[in-house]
Amino acid sequence: MEAILSKEVIVNKPVCRVIAVAVLVFLTALGGFVRIPLPFTPVPLTLQTFFVLLSAALLGRRLGSAAQLIYVSLGVLGVPLFSLAGSGLLYLAGPTGGYLAGFVLATFFVGSLLKYANNRFLSCFTLFCLADALILACGLFWLRILLGYPLKKLMLIGVVPFIPGDLLKACLVTLIYLKTRPRLKEIF
Repeated sequence: MEAILSKEVIVNKPVCRVIAVAVLVFLTALGGFVRIPLPFTPVPLTLQTFFVLLSAALLGRRLGSAAQLIYVSLGVLGVPLFSLAGSGLLYLAGPTGGYLAGFVLATFFVGSLLKYANNRFLSCFTLFCLADALILACGLFWLRILLGYPLKKLMLIGVVPFIPGDLLKACLVTLIYLKTRPRLKEIF
């Protein structure tokens, strides 16, 4: 069985890359449909950040950022990929617009620095947590512009509710990355 798993189904590496980017765009979109609204914040809990971090871990800086940029671009162009099947340029003007911008920045950040984590759990986990903090900071910045609330209130509606889930997501992505890293080097 292991011999079968170690063989590529698609030998052409550029085709593998295109498929991988498309799959991560699709998974990020699906992550937006796994949505838990919170009554005290306009920003729902979703699985999107898991797939954002995963795209950076699996695809690296260039392809991971491309996947997230394609995801956001398709949504802006009208494909209903955002949470609640939202789309269009006006969606970015809503409360989640900053987080969506943070997706691209976070994948670029992780993809640029992951090679320095030396395949250690704590280093990788810390890097994924920092990338998630970057997403939250972008969201917080946008909420500040949009709502004008004081920083304390913004933290309570735009950051604090997401920390426990984001820590779990970062842990899972770290485990997946460390387990798949040797194979990813062969494929990409």
